[in-house]
Amino acid sequence: MTKVLRLVASFAAVILIGWHAQGRAAGPEYPLDRFPTSKLTEQAALQEGARLFVNYCLGCHSAQYMRYNRLRDIGLTEDQIKRNLLFSVDKVGEGMKIAMRVEDSKAWFGGQPPDLSVIARARSSHSGTGSDWLYTYLRTYYRDSTRPTGWNNALFPNVGMPNVFWELQGSRGVVIEDIHASKESSAGAFMKTTVSFDANGLRSEDKQKIGGPAKEGLKYDFANPVGGSLSVAQFDDAMANLTAYITYMSDPTAQERKRIGVWVMLYLCVFFALAWWLNKTYWRDIK
Repeated sequence: MTKVLRLVASFAAVILIGWHAQGRAAGPEYPLDRFPTSKLTEQAALQEGARLFVNYCLGCHSAQYMRYNRLRDIGLTEDQIKRNLLFSVDKVGEGMKIAMRVEDSKAWFGGQPPDLSVIARARSSHSGTGSDWLYTYLRTYYRDSTRPTGWNNALFPNVGMPNVFWELQGSRGVVIEDIHASKESSAGAFMKTTVSFDANGLRSEDKQKIGGPAKEGLKYDFANPVGGSLSVAQFDDAMANLTAYITYMSDPTAQERKRIGVWVMLYLCVFFALAWWLNKTYWRDIK
Protein backbone atom coordinates (compact mmCIF):
# COMPACT_ATOMS: atom_id res chain seq x y z
CA MET A 1 0.00 0.00 0.00
CA THR A 2 2.84 2.37 0.86
CA LYS A 3 4.53 1.70 -2.51
CA VAL A 4 1.27 2.46 -4.33
CA LEU A 5 0.86 5.76 -2.48
CA ARG A 6 4.46 6.72 -3.26
CA LEU A 7 3.93 5.87 -6.93
CA VAL A 8 0.76 7.97 -7.09
CA ALA A 9 2.50 10.90 -5.34
CA SER A 10 5.46 10.71 -7.73
CA PHE A 11 3.17 10.60 -10.75
CA ALA A 12 1.21 13.63 -9.49
CA ALA A 13 4.44 15.54 -8.87
CA VAL A 14 5.64 14.84 -12.42
CA ILE A 15 2.33 16.10 -13.84
CA LEU A 16 2.43 19.28 -11.73
CA ILE A 17 6.02 20.00 -12.73
CA GLY A 18 5.12 19.46 -16.38
CA TRP A 19 2.13 21.80 -16.14
CA HIS A 20 4.28 24.43 -14.46
CA ALA A 21 7.01 24.15 -17.09
CA GLN A 22 4.46 24.29 -19.88
CA GLY A 23 2.89 27.40 -18.36
CA ARG A 24 6.28 29.08 -18.12
CA ALA A 25 7.12 28.24 -21.71
CA ALA A 26 3.76 29.44 -23.02
CA GLY A 27 3.74 32.68 -21.05
CA PRO A 28 4.26 35.95 -22.92
CA GLU A 29 7.56 37.79 -22.55
CA TYR A 30 5.70 41.09 -22.67
CA PRO A 31 3.88 41.74 -19.35
CA LEU A 32 0.09 41.74 -19.42
CA ASP A 33 -1.92 44.82 -18.45
CA ARG A 34 -4.87 44.18 -16.18
CA PHE A 35 -8.25 44.45 -17.87
CA PRO A 36 -10.76 46.64 -15.96
CA THR A 37 -13.29 43.95 -15.02
CA SER A 38 -15.92 46.56 -14.08
CA LYS A 39 -16.58 46.87 -17.83
CA LEU A 40 -18.23 43.44 -17.80
CA THR A 41 -21.20 44.79 -15.84
CA GLU A 42 -21.61 48.07 -17.77
CA GLN A 43 -24.21 47.78 -20.53
CA ALA A 44 -22.96 50.91 -22.28
CA ALA A 45 -19.43 49.45 -22.43
CA LEU A 46 -20.69 46.11 -23.77
CA GLN A 47 -22.84 47.84 -26.40
CA GLU A 48 -19.91 49.97 -27.55
CA GLY A 49 -17.76 46.85 -27.63
CA ALA A 50 -20.35 45.10 -29.81
CA ARG A 51 -20.33 48.04 -32.23
CA LEU A 52 -16.53 47.96 -32.48
CA PHE A 53 -16.55 44.21 -32.93
CA VAL A 54 -19.05 44.26 -35.80
CA ASN A 55 -17.39 47.19 -37.57
CA TYR A 56 -13.72 46.24 -37.14
CA CYS A 57 -13.44 42.53 -36.33
CA LEU A 58 -16.33 40.68 -37.96
CA GLY A 59 -14.98 41.18 -41.47
CA CYS A 60 -12.23 38.59 -40.86
CA HIS A 61 -13.01 36.93 -37.53
CA SER A 62 -16.15 34.88 -37.04
CA ALA A 63 -17.96 34.33 -33.75
CA GLN A 64 -19.98 31.29 -34.70
CA TYR A 65 -20.90 30.35 -31.13
CA MET A 66 -22.53 33.74 -30.56
CA ARG A 67 -25.98 34.60 -31.96
CA TYR A 68 -27.10 38.13 -32.69
CA ASN A 69 -30.22 37.74 -30.55
CA ARG A 70 -28.03 37.34 -27.44
CA LEU A 71 -27.26 41.04 -27.80
CA ARG A 72 -30.66 41.65 -26.24
CA ASP A 73 -29.07 40.53 -22.97
CA ILE A 74 -26.87 43.65 -22.98
CA GLY A 75 -29.81 46.03 -23.47
CA LEU A 76 -30.19 46.19 -27.26
CA THR A 77 -33.57 45.80 -28.90
CA GLU A 78 -34.14 43.59 -31.92
CA ASP A 79 -34.73 46.68 -34.05
CA GLN A 80 -31.41 48.22 -32.93
CA ILE A 81 -29.61 44.97 -33.75
CA LYS A 82 -31.12 44.84 -37.24
CA ARG A 83 -30.45 48.50 -38.07
CA ASN A 84 -26.96 48.88 -36.60
CA LEU A 85 -25.26 45.49 -36.28
CA LEU A 86 -26.84 42.99 -38.69
CA PHE A 87 -24.79 43.16 -41.89
CA SER A 88 -23.62 39.67 -42.82
CA VAL A 89 -26.83 37.64 -42.15
CA ASP A 90 -30.58 38.16 -42.47
CA LYS A 91 -31.98 36.92 -39.15
CA VAL A 92 -31.10 37.88 -35.58
CA GLY A 93 -31.22 34.22 -34.60
CA GLU A 94 -28.21 33.38 -36.74
CA GLY A 95 -24.62 33.18 -35.56
CA MET A 96 -21.96 35.80 -36.20
CA LYS A 97 -20.37 34.26 -39.28
CA ILE A 98 -18.23 35.75 -42.05
CA ALA A 99 -18.25 35.37 -45.82
CA MET A 100 -14.47 35.22 -46.26
CA ARG A 101 -13.24 31.89 -47.57
CA VAL A 102 -10.56 29.91 -45.75
CA GLU A 103 -8.39 29.93 -48.90
CA ASP A 104 -8.50 33.72 -49.07
CA SER A 105 -7.68 34.18 -45.39
CA LYS A 106 -4.64 31.90 -45.70
CA ALA A 107 -3.44 33.76 -48.79
CA TRP A 108 -3.88 37.21 -47.22
CA PHE A 109 -2.85 36.57 -43.60
CA GLY A 110 -0.89 33.32 -43.73
CA GLY A 111 -3.57 31.45 -41.78
CA GLN A 112 -7.23 31.41 -40.87
CA PRO A 113 -8.15 34.12 -38.33
CA PRO A 114 -9.35 32.47 -35.09
CA ASP A 115 -12.98 32.41 -34.03
CA LEU A 116 -13.37 35.12 -31.38
CA SER A 117 -16.33 33.66 -29.53
CA VAL A 118 -13.96 31.45 -27.51
CA ILE A 119 -10.69 33.40 -27.67
CA ALA A 120 -11.04 34.92 -24.17
CA ARG A 121 -11.00 31.43 -22.67
CA ALA A 122 -8.31 30.10 -25.00
CA ARG A 123 -5.86 32.88 -24.06
CA SER A 124 -6.04 32.38 -20.29
CA SER A 125 -2.72 31.42 -18.72
CA HIS A 126 -0.73 31.63 -15.49
CA SER A 127 0.26 35.17 -16.55
CA GLY A 128 -3.31 36.47 -16.53
CA THR A 129 -6.82 36.00 -17.83
CA GLY A 130 -7.78 35.87 -21.47
CA SER A 131 -9.26 39.34 -21.02
CA ASP A 132 -5.88 40.63 -19.82
CA TRP A 133 -4.24 39.13 -22.91
CA LEU A 134 -6.75 40.66 -25.33
CA TYR A 135 -6.65 44.07 -23.64
CA THR A 136 -2.84 44.12 -23.87
CA TYR A 137 -2.68 42.75 -27.40
CA LEU A 138 -5.06 45.34 -28.85
CA ARG A 139 -2.94 48.17 -27.41
CA THR A 140 0.61 47.02 -28.28
CA TYR A 141 0.73 47.47 -32.05
CA TYR A 142 3.49 49.53 -33.65
CA ARG A 143 4.64 50.35 -37.17
CA ASP A 144 7.14 47.92 -38.73
CA SER A 145 8.01 48.33 -42.42
CA THR A 146 9.77 44.96 -42.45
CA ARG A 147 6.47 43.12 -41.98
CA PRO A 148 4.14 42.38 -44.95
CA THR A 149 1.28 44.26 -43.29
CA GLY A 150 3.45 47.15 -42.11
CA TRP A 151 2.60 46.40 -38.47
CA ASN A 152 3.94 44.33 -35.60
CA ASN A 153 2.86 43.60 -32.05
CA ALA A 154 4.88 43.53 -28.82
CA LEU A 155 2.76 40.82 -27.19
CA PHE A 156 2.40 38.71 -30.34
CA PRO A 157 5.58 39.27 -32.41
CA ASN A 158 5.25 38.87 -36.19
CA VAL A 159 1.49 38.43 -35.99
CA GLY A 160 -0.27 38.20 -39.35
CA MET A 161 -3.10 40.54 -38.34
CA PRO A 162 -2.58 44.24 -39.16
CA ASN A 163 -3.61 47.01 -36.79
CA VAL A 164 -7.21 47.53 -37.89
CA PHE A 165 -7.63 50.27 -35.28
CA TRP A 166 -4.81 52.49 -36.55
CA GLU A 167 -7.24 55.23 -37.60
CA LEU A 168 -8.44 55.42 -34.00
CA GLN A 169 -5.08 54.99 -32.29
CA GLY A 170 -2.81 56.58 -34.85
CA SER A 171 0.58 55.43 -36.14
CA ARG A 172 3.35 55.01 -33.58
CA GLY A 173 6.88 53.75 -33.35
CA VAL A 174 8.75 51.93 -30.63
CA VAL A 175 12.22 51.49 -29.17
CA ILE A 176 13.02 47.86 -28.29
CA GLU A 177 15.97 47.12 -26.01
CA ASP A 178 17.22 43.54 -25.85
CA ILE A 179 19.83 42.84 -23.16
CA HIS A 180 21.47 39.41 -23.01
CA ALA A 181 24.73 37.90 -21.85
CA SER A 182 27.52 38.27 -24.36
CA LYS A 183 28.98 34.98 -25.56
CA GLU A 184 31.99 36.55 -27.25
CA SER A 185 33.27 38.60 -24.31
CA SER A 186 34.46 37.73 -20.84
CA ALA A 187 32.10 36.59 -18.13
CA GLY A 188 29.91 39.31 -16.74
CA ALA A 189 29.66 41.27 -20.01
CA PHE A 190 26.33 41.90 -21.70
CA MET A 191 25.19 42.96 -25.16
CA LYS A 192 22.46 45.57 -25.56
CA THR A 193 20.70 45.63 -28.91
CA THR A 194 18.45 48.63 -29.52
CA VAL A 195 15.99 48.41 -32.42
CA SER A 196 13.97 51.52 -33.23
CA PHE A 197 10.93 51.94 -35.46
CA ASP A 198 9.63 55.44 -36.20
CA ALA A 199 6.00 56.36 -36.83
CA ASN A 200 6.42 55.31 -40.48
CA GLY A 201 7.90 51.94 -39.56
CA LEU A 202 11.46 52.69 -40.66
CA ARG A 203 13.91 50.48 -38.78
CA SER A 204 17.30 51.29 -37.26
CA GLU A 205 19.53 49.15 -35.03
CA ASP A 206 22.40 49.76 -32.63
CA LYS A 207 24.51 47.29 -30.64
CA GLN A 208 26.82 47.98 -27.73
CA LYS A 209 28.53 46.02 -25.00
CA ILE A 210 27.75 46.92 -21.41
CA GLY A 211 29.16 45.80 -18.11
CA GLY A 212 27.27 43.73 -15.62
CA PRO A 213 25.28 43.12 -13.65
CA ALA A 214 22.33 43.76 -15.98
CA LYS A 215 18.78 42.48 -16.17
CA GLU A 216 18.31 40.37 -19.26
CA GLY A 217 15.18 40.58 -21.40
CA LEU A 218 13.22 42.83 -23.73
CA LYS A 219 11.99 46.33 -22.98
CA TYR A 220 9.50 48.22 -25.14
CA ASP A 221 9.22 52.00 -25.10
CA PHE A 222 6.35 53.15 -27.29
CA ALA A 223 6.27 56.57 -28.93
CA ASN A 224 3.21 58.79 -28.81
CA PRO A 225 0.70 57.92 -31.58
CA VAL A 226 0.45 60.29 -34.54
CA GLY A 227 -2.72 60.98 -36.51
CA GLY A 228 -5.27 59.04 -34.47
CA SER A 229 -8.84 60.24 -33.96
CA LEU A 230 -8.76 59.23 -30.27
CA SER A 231 -6.48 60.23 -27.42
CA VAL A 232 -4.45 57.55 -25.64
CA ALA A 233 -6.96 57.41 -22.77
CA GLN A 234 -9.93 57.26 -25.14
CA PHE A 235 -8.34 54.50 -27.20
CA ASP A 236 -7.55 52.45 -24.09
CA ASP A 237 -11.17 52.83 -22.99
CA ALA A 238 -12.43 51.75 -26.42
CA MET A 239 -10.22 48.64 -26.35
CA ALA A 240 -11.44 47.87 -22.83
CA ASN A 241 -15.03 48.01 -24.15
CA LEU A 242 -14.15 45.71 -27.04
CA THR A 243 -12.38 43.30 -24.69
CA ALA A 244 -15.42 43.31 -22.41
CA TYR A 245 -17.68 42.32 -25.30
CA ILE A 246 -15.35 39.56 -26.54
CA THR A 247 -15.15 38.25 -22.97
CA TYR A 248 -18.95 38.38 -22.73
CA MET A 249 -19.22 36.32 -25.94
CA SER A 250 -17.08 33.56 -24.43
CA ASP A 251 -19.62 33.10 -21.62
CA PRO A 252 -22.82 35.18 -22.03
CA THR A 253 -24.39 33.75 -18.86
CA ALA A 254 -21.40 34.43 -16.57
CA GLN A 255 -22.84 37.49 -14.81
CA GLU A 256 -26.25 35.87 -14.42
CA ARG A 257 -24.63 32.78 -12.88
CA LYS A 258 -22.76 34.96 -10.42
CA ARG A 259 -25.98 36.72 -9.38
CA ILE A 260 -27.76 33.40 -8.95
CA GLY A 261 -24.77 32.04 -7.04
CA VAL A 262 -24.99 34.87 -4.50
CA TRP A 263 -28.65 34.08 -3.82
CA VAL A 264 -27.88 30.35 -3.56
CA MET A 265 -25.16 31.03 -0.98
CA LEU A 266 -27.50 33.28 1.02
CA TYR A 267 -30.18 30.58 0.94
CA LEU A 268 -27.72 27.94 2.13
CA CYS A 269 -26.57 30.19 4.98
CA VAL A 270 -30.16 30.77 6.12
CA PHE A 271 -30.96 27.06 5.74
CA PHE A 272 -27.85 26.10 7.74
CA ALA A 273 -28.81 28.48 10.55
CA LEU A 274 -32.36 27.09 10.60
CA ALA A 275 -31.14 23.48 10.56
CA TRP A 276 -28.70 24.20 13.40
CA TRP A 277 -31.47 25.82 15.48
CA LEU A 278 -33.86 22.89 14.87
CA ASN A 279 -31.15 20.38 15.79
CA LYS A 280 -30.36 22.27 18.99
CA THR A 281 -34.05 22.52 19.91
CA TYR A 282 -34.71 18.82 19.20
CA TRP A 283 -31.84 17.55 21.38
CA ARG A 284 -32.27 20.14 24.12
CA ASP A 285 -34.12 17.86 26.58
CA ILE A 286 -32.17 14.74 25.69
CA LYS A 287 -29.10 14.03 27.83
